[in-house]
Amino acid sequence: MGDFDRPVPKLPIPGKRNILITSALPYVNNVPHLGNIIGCVLSADVFARYCRLRGYNAIYICGTDEYGTATETKAMEENSTPRQICDKYHAIHREVYKWFNISFDEFGRTSSPQQTEVCQAIFKTLLDNNWLSENTMKQLYCDTCEKFLADRLVEGNCPTEGCNYDSARGDQCENCGKLLNPTELINPRCKQCKNTPRIRDTNHLFLELPLLKDKLVSYIESMSVAGSWSQNAIQTTNAWLKEGLKQRCITRDLKWGVPVPLDEFKDKVFYVWFDAPIGYVSITSCYTRDWEKWWKNPDNVELYQFMGKDNVPFHTVMFPSTLIGTGENWTMMKTISVTEYLNYEAGKFSKSKGVGVFGNDAKDTNIPVEVWRYYLLTNRPEVSDTLFTWSDLQTKLNNELLNNLGNFINRVLSFLAKPTGLGYGSVIPDAPGADSHPLTKKLGEEVGKYVEQYLEAMEKVKLKQGLKTAMSISSEGNAYLQESQFWKLYKEDQPSCSIVIKTSLGLVYLLACLLEPFMPSFSVEVFKQLNLPLEQASLCDEKGDMDRAKRPWDILPAGHKIGTPEPLFKDLKDEEVEDYRRRFAGSQADRLEREEAEKAAKLAEQLKKKASVGGRKQQAKKPASEAKSKGSVEPEISITRLDIRVGLIKKVQKHPDADSLYVEEIDLGEGDCRTVVSGLVKYIPLEEMQDRKVCVLCNLKPASMRGIKSQAMVLAASNSDHTKVELVDPPPSAVVGERVTFQGFEGEPDDVLNPKKKVWETLQVDLKTNSDLVACYKDIPLTTSAGVCKVASISCGSIK
Repeated sequence: MGDFDRPVPKLPIPGKRNILITSALPYVNNVPHLGNIIGCVLSADVFARYCRLRGYNAIYICGTDEYGTATETKAMEENSTPRQICDKYHAIHREVYKWFNISFDEFGRTSSPQQTEVCQAIFKTLLDNNWLSENTMKQLYCDTCEKFLADRLVEGNCPTEGCNYDSARGDQCENCGKLLNPTELINPRCKQCKNTPRIRDTNHLFLELPLLKDKLVSYIESMSVAGSWSQNAIQTTNAWLKEGLKQRCITRDLKWGVPVPLDEFKDKVFYVWFDAPIGYVSITSCYTRDWEKWWKNPDNVELYQFMGKDNVPFHTVMFPSTLIGTGENWTMMKTISVTEYLNYEAGKFSKSKGVGVFGNDAKDTNIPVEVWRYYLLTNRPEVSDTLFTWSDLQTKLNNELLNNLGNFINRVLSFLAKPTGLGYGSVIPDAPGADSHPLTKKLGEEVGKYVEQYLEAMEKVKLKQGLKTAMSISSEGNAYLQESQFWKLYKEDQPSCSIVIKTSLGLVYLLACLLEPFMPSFSVEVFKQLNLPLEQASLCDEKGDMDRAKRPWDILPAGHKIGTPEPLFKDLKDEEVEDYRRRFAGSQADRLEREEAEKAAKLAEQLKKKASVGGRKQQAKKPASEAKSKGSVEPEISITRLDIRVGLIKKVQKHPDADSLYVEEIDLGEGDCRTVVSGLVKYIPLEEMQDRKVCVLCNLKPASMRGIKSQAMVLAASNSDHTKVELVDPPPSAVVGERVTFQGFEGEPDDVLNPKKKVWETLQVDLKTNSDLVACYKDIPLTTSAGVCKVASISCGSIK
């Protein structure tokens, strides 16, 4: 089916298994990264596709979560309106998911009129049922902006002892990870105008979770067993219950959100945790006017919900409490599937910091979508965090998809397609006696067991196990071909060869069905090569598909002519992996700067070549004496004359004869380490120097410092009164020994800077940090292959 087509809406069918599937609504303030995609959207898609193959009556509902502080903040950053931000990123999300073959039945948005209607209706019912209360809160208010400040619109110093990070947000400190309230911040400031806000009273509405606890606990105890909730979901939910349920505020002092339909709260909107889960209902109402047949039909509809672990309490405590409080007959969540975090190379995926591979990045590679889906699903973090690495993706593509699955299918189809005398002329042979052929009968028994294991795993939403089991059938097929030695049988025992080929073709068809939820575009291609309509793909008990799976020789009819076999996968080479690793190192901002630097470098090279050609022409016209005298002219003092490289401090200790000096051994990619003496003792603790990447000026003339010769200089920034000094840090993934470059400047460094010419002294005055903490020369960032170099907190500081 078309992923974003709009067929006639499906409604629950009496007597059939009706399954309502949702995935956590992705927030609309950025492009989704691979961790977001596997965490909910892709996982739910696999289950939805599986349900359709099984003949269940299933719909998959999702959309973008668009209200709240983060949208307002993003709008300020992009000098836009919240509506424009939502329109922009909703379209980006839709495009990314379309490329990933996500088969939503409805992909909507929470900023719709339907959301307002459904959310306000639920609110009014809770109010009528006396589950809401009004309380006064103390909140930061900005007199300049004339508004209360939401958590993320406040910054200040972190109050946590030993942290004191000066850009902590009102909800959390990104430096130490501590959850905060805005009023806890030291020296708070409005993120918009930078002025100091004051604490002021404001009235809000609260959901009385403590009064709903008994009904909630009863639901959790019964449904967590009936729905086989994942262990991480149960643990998180029990932790909330054990801590004790508290009143939860459901309103906010914002403009962008669902308005509270009460006169005394007309300037407030609903808190995003309250209104976002209601988005599942409102988006379903956009899908069909008969949405209540899905959402108020618990006897005939099973609700499956997919999400990352940080969303669990909102789906097991908050949203159920909201629905229970209405007293209406809602379809409550039966099964919750929760993922841990997918990490990226050496760190974490981060939307806010732009770290990792994002959906649009994947689209811009030469790696097909089915490979991305396969890799993410084999790496699905079901029990603990997992790690994305480019080398692992390469291994799984080359070994599992190409050498196992692709090899099996291509061997079978290619042999069948050979002309008569060498093969079967693309026509499937008859295979009488297959059920009594020992090797084939044994294969059928093994495949039957694998299919049962596959169904058991998928019914329990153990998607990774289901995929692994399906791939085991491919391994069995390869072993079957090898053991049968079909190429010999064709010459020596054609009836047996026909049994092997017809059986193997049945496995090809079966694999295309079993793997369709995981790699739909792969299955489309296999069905094309089998010359069969994709609509024929099925795993229905009613059609006898599962019984036939145990007799693969009976799956496809004799006499059917297949299409043209083609390789299904292409290997990923080492140089491609290194290129992708380099391209996607650092943050999105780093990559953009790096791309701009590369463009500038190419342009400079082109200009240099033009100038060189022009210079040679001019030089040919000059007298020999003039040309000779030119060699004695001192080169222009340019930043390219400095040899600044990325170094790694391998060893550091205090200078034996100077309390203020460190002696470091620094790896600069030269084989042997260089000894460097730095006056940083009173600014940077010894333990922070060890094993740290630094920027090093390598072509200063060596100088003796209290008896130890320093062979280079570590770059550091200081504030205006020199009371604070910080190292200039290259990106963590920068390559040790690589040269730091400056966009638009080309040239080789001096071997050794001549102290008499004052090259360093002349250039140093223009080396500073900017307001974004980026180290610059005349506003041009110090750039590595992994991004720009920065300092921790000193803005507009001097680098030396």
